Order: sequence, then structure tokens, then C-alpha cells
Amino acid sequence: MKPAASNASASVLAQLFEPIRDDLREVEREFARHVQSQIAVIPAIGNYVKDGGGKRIRPAVLLMAARLAGYTGERAVLYASVVEFIHSATLVHDDIIDEAEMRRGREAAHTRWGNHLTVLFGDFLYLKSMSLALTQDDLEIIRLLCDVTLRIVEGEIYQLTKNGVTDLSEEEHFDIIRRKTAYLFAGCARIGSMLGPTTREQQEALWEYGFSIGMAFQLVDDLLDFTGDEIVLGKPVGGDLREGKMTLPVIHLLAHGDGEARALIGSIVGERRATMEEWRQLRALLAQTRSIDYAHRTAMEFVERAKRALYVFPPSAAREALLFLPDYVVSRDR
Repeated sequence: MKPAASNASASVLAQLFEPIRDDLREVEREFARHVQSQIAVIPAIGNYVKDGGGKRIRPAVLLMAARLAGYTGERAVLYASVVEFIHSATLVHDDIIDEAEMRRGREAAHTRWGNHLTVLFGDFLYLKSMSLALTQDDLEIIRLLCDVTLRIVEGEIYQLTKNGVTDLSEEEHFDIIRRKTAYLFAGCARIGSMLGPTTREQQEALWEYGFSIGMAFQLVDDLLDFTGDEIVLGKPVGGDLREGKMTLPVIHLLAHGDGEARALIGSIVGERRATMEEWRQLRALLAQTRSIDYAHRTAMEFVERAKRALYVFPPSAAREALLFLPDYVVSRDR
């Protein structure tokens, strides 16, 4: 995508999320406030992670879902802060596991502070998220947050057991995405719905909405690893395959390509690197089998599922913002 198009999409998103702009700022303040500690390195890492960018899409989903459900109180900001803590913890741990040196165009936290301190900081964020949630004493929401967090950790473990496995099936890959990404988005939307006077059908619809957005979001990440700009992404392209992670474009290529594709992918995964010539060859094979198109179509199917789920709610500004978000997710370039 051209940067101008991306900027236009971001501008529309900012406009639609204008009603929660102050709430998102409050989430930022809550994050900074709750990483304070007498152990000086904790707020140092916390502020570094907080200032690392990110669009805060997960908290935004929760806040807008709450508004769609008819709720505008302080609890939405608190739970949005909780999910931001959970998400930040997963990023910190993921970067250590992946040995990623960069995050959003700058040093990853573990590159600066080392693995030992940073993994413990990730644990601190997980525990802080639950401590914050417990201040509201809402057992149903706490149970949901615990379930979602456990699924994220299970997804990380499952992905590690499949690292370097080149015959990973599409369903196995989807199972990893569901656990690592989609369930947290689903939990955000459902928590928002639980704060207002919603029916069970509406709560299930917002769970489906968040889940589908999460699936689309991760599938686009898979695509950007092959189509993105390294400077815009803030990390090297092709990193997933070099790390031994099979994503949907590669899985489709292996299913529809020939021996050349299998040998090339086996070599890249085995060596954990790719020459420029191998990268060009891989891109040509992906184009030949239309694997990039297939992954994009799959992401768009989840986009349409997300939109359909919202029609159990009457028209409103909150619904319009949430209807636009899936399109933004698939049009982003980072």
C-alpha cells in the first residue's frame, strides 16, 4: 500500500475514534501509573515499552464496544488498560522468544535490558493486569481475562512446538492465530459488551466481531512479512520464515507449488537465512501460485464476518466506527 493511502486510512480511523480519544489517553496514563515501582528499572522499561508506538487497537475495540453497548463509565478505561498490559506482556515475551532485535523501528526491550530482566518485566505486566482487574471484583470478566491470557500462552507454546515444521497445515496455523491473537481481540469486544445492558446474543456477536478482526489482523501481519516495507514496518521483512514460522502464504505455496518451492522453503528454514536471490525466487513463486492473493482473500472473509456480526445492533456512531475498523486492519502497512 502507498503511504498516502495508509495515512488517509489512519486519518479516517482517528476521526471515527474521536469519541474515545480522551479515554485512550487515559489508558496511556493508567499504564504509566501502574508501572511505577521502587525498583527503578521497572518504570524505565515500562515507559520505554509504552512510548514504543502502536495504535492501541485492542483498547480501542473495548472502548468502542462499551459505547456500542451503551456504557461510557470509568470501568471501560480500566479494562482497556488491563488488556493493554496483557498485550504488552505478550510483545515483550514474543521478542525474547523470537530473538527479535527491533520492535517498531527501535531496539526491542530485551536488546536494551537483556533477557533476564525483560522476561521478568513481562511477568510483572501479566500480574499487574490481573491485579488491576481484581479491583473491580467482577468474577465473570476476570474469568474471561484469565481464559484469554491462558490461550495466548498456550498459543505461544504451541507455535514453538511447530517451529521449523514445514508441513504445518492451514488448520494448525489457524489454531495458533486463534490463540495468540484472535481471542484477545474477542475478549476486548466482549468485555465492552458486558459493561452495558446487552443481551446474550449481542455479547456473542461482539465476541465474533473481535475474534474475526483478530484473525484478519494476524493474517495481514503474515502478508506484510512478504509485501511490507522494512522501514515502514520497523523490522526486517521475511523474518517469520527465517525464524521457522510457517504462515498462510507459505502454507498455500507448499500445497500448490512444486518441488522447487519445497526445496527453497526447506533451505531457508533450515539455514535460518535467505539470500537476495532466494528471496526474489520465493516472491516469484508466491506470485505464480497466487498465494499472496489467497491469504488476502482469507483475511477479507474474516473482515466480512466481523461486519456481519455488528448488525444485531441498531445504527449508531459507535457501530459505524467498528464497521470501519476491519477495513482499516486489512489496509494497513505496518
